[in-house]
Amino acid sequence: MSKIEQLERIRTGEGFIAALDQSGGSTPKALQLYGISEDQYKNEEEMFQLIHDMRTRIITSPSFSHSNILGAILFEQTMERLILGVPSANFLWKSKKIVPFLKIDKGLQDPENGVRLMNDIPDLGEMLKKASEYGIFGTKMRSVIDEDNTLGVNKIVEQQFEIGEIILNAGLTPIIEPEVTINIPQKLNAEEILKESLLKSLNKIGGTQKVLLKLTLPEKENFYEELVEHPNVLRVVALSGGYSLTEANKRLEENFGVIASFSRALTQSLFVHQNNDEFNLALEQSISAIATASKT
Repeated sequence: MSKIEQLERIRTGEGFIAALDQSGGSTPKALQLYGISEDQYKNEEEMFQLIHDMRTRIITSPSFSHSNILGAILFEQTMERLILGVPSANFLWKSKKIVPFLKIDKGLQDPENGVRLMNDIPDLGEMLKKASEYGIFGTKMRSVIDEDNTLGVNKIVEQQFEIGEIILNAGLTPIIEPEVTINIPQKLNAEEILKESLLKSLNKIGGTQKVLLKLTLPEKENFYEELVEHPNVLRVVALSGGYSLTEANKRLEENFGVIASFSRALTQSLFVHQNNDEFNLALEQSISAIATASKT
């Protein structure tokens, strides 16, 4: 029952998807922005505990509620840890009615043909089985486009949909994330190539199968309208990609039917030294602004 309920919530609900999925490579930077420097932890274990404490503080905040947040993307270690004594995904859904997703990619390959494909995902089947057992609804995997290179972009989309099909067959819903780097001079052209490639791949998947697309906020208003309306797309969500919260929200408002899935922009006003009132207020202001921009 909860899978159907979760599907409907993602398909029709108001709000956005919070990205809380910083992994090993991005955790030191996320902690530094939160106010914890690298000399404040001795090893990876302490580092991951500190980031889990930060995520727990966000998720348990009264500001982090189903009224504005549809889903949350978790890192694998977060899925395996507890929040107030309850497995993280269960806590999100049962206590907050927020749909849990899992980041499954294992980082990026070296650049080739203007793009960075995903590394192989060893034991993908086992990971998807474990995700289902933990109550995860869907997955997220990121690759990166750095140039308007048609061959490279097509390879990115092909890889995403090949893995996406495995995820769908495992009973989970994939978030397909081919990120276009925000500061490249050929960004608009890269987006045009990407949209065409995505439409071709979407038209090939089974009629009842649905994916989410997580895309960089585009240069043109309503540029991804055909993707928003595609019958095989459950939702189009936008990544902030390094834009400030103000700029990301401005671009989001220009794209009808697209909702946010922000990471850095969501947490940019949160700091470890804030007391609970200050922390909750800062989080509430960010969430409220992102949710409002997601309503267009």
